[in-house]
Amino acid sequence: MLPVRPSAEVRSLLALRRSAAKQFISEPGPSPAALDELLQIAARVPDHRKLAPWRFVVFEGEARSRFGAALAGILSARSAPQADIDNAAGLLLRAPVVVCVISSPVDDGRTPVWEQELSAGAVCYNLLLAANASGWAGTWLSEWPAFDAEAGKLLDLTATERVAGFIYLGTANVSAPERPRADMAEKITRWA
Repeated sequence: MLPVRPSAEVRSLLALRRSAAKQFISEPGPSPAALDELLQIAARVPDHRKLAPWRFVVFEGEARSRFGAALAGILSARSAPQADIDNAAGLLLRAPVVVCVISSPVDDGRTPVWEQELSAGAVCYNLLLAANASGWAGTWLSEWPAFDAEAGKLLDLTATERVAGFIYLGTANVSAPERPRADMAEKITRWA
């Protein structure tokens, strides 16, 4: 297989790619088999030395509310405002399927952690692209549980792992509006 596969259809998909707002993702979501296929596609990212420096935690069905209850418990123990506790309980209920992508760098003494973290970010983006190309709405979020040590314990994070993002997947119940984009003339320089 050639490493180059020209496709006007893929270029069009990329040119129009948009995330769905979390409040506009509803049932149904991808089935376990469909999600497994999306995750296989998501994993086809640049990966220096083939370390696969990432892993997935999938939340489907009741697992979403159980994780939310555990997050609410964390905030309750901290005497957080009730509104924050209630919000935490419902975080993963905003979509039928949520995939937590975890950056899991491998200490091989040669590959910079930064490169491995970029690979985990590429997995997040590739998952969104694969989902979109398969007809699913998605958004990539990294709210407080991504940075909280106690939430990290719920995800069994090791000392070197970090949450790259929570990818919410389901069906769009409204069209995603276009948002302002960067002025590319201000972002591009040509070195001479």
